[in-house]
Amino acid sequence: MTKPTFSELGLHKNLLHVLRTKNYTCATPIQEKAIPVVLEGRDLIACAQTGTGKTAAFLLPILQQLFVTKSSIGPRALVITPTRELAAQIGDMAKRYGKYLNLRSTVVFGGVAMEPQKRKLARPLDLLIATPGRLLDHVSRKQAPLNHIQTIVLDEADRMLDMGFLPDVRRILKVLPKKRQHLFFSATMPNDIEALIRRTSRAPVMVEVTRRATPVEKVTQVIHPVQTEQKKELLKTILQNSDMHHTLVFTRTKARANQLARVLE
Repeated sequence: MTKPTFSELGLHKNLLHVLRTKNYTCATPIQEKAIPVVLEGRDLIACAQTGTGKTAAFLLPILQQLFVTKSSIGPRALVITPTRELAAQIGDMAKRYGKYLNLRSTVVFGGVAMEPQKRKLARPLDLLIATPGRLLDHVSRKQAPLNHIQTIVLDEADRMLDMGFLPDVRRILKVLPKKRQHLFFSATMPNDIEALIRRTSRAPVMVEVTRRATPVEKVTQVIHPVQTEQKKELLKTILQNSDMHHTLVFTRTKARANQLARVLE
């Protein structure tokens, strides 16, 4: 079956131009199903794994909505995401895709000084990307005007639940305008997330491109049962004896990450 091109999904010519310069022509399944729904202004629940193109599935139509209804009243779209790394990545993609749209966006997350973020939030904005805790800090100081938000995205909603952010998310939702578009993106759909969706959404469209709680097909998973004290040696052996050119290693804590980096160096 032929994959649909982005031009068939109703995207603006300025967005299509950026996509062509990056040799993006055909949409992924999540993009094919989600983009038209978002452009129609409908609520959406999308079950999709990392690596399926889900960020572009909500960013492209949101950027188009902001572009065709230009305004200087304040941020009109809000993306909430669980980690600073993901927030920064979405911010970079928003700037890349919006290159020819003349839109203004900013990213706020914890672990850095608030004052520079405060100055950015005080300027005219179209799109705000944030982690829950830091956004609430700005809201409590009346530094983040959210009274004109028309579309909210909860990205990786299940991870926000796992990381204990759901109470923060509920508090954020309470200060938003009642009339808004909800876009939920989650790899799994725990009961607490389903309950949140039922309370806030209006007849959401359900899009599921992979079975819930399953890995992306192109990812091969291997488990090595090993004692804690043997982990570092095992990792070194795997890195030395395999064809790994680019490797991402996760640890449970920041201290362990620093310790492991020193060992590998």
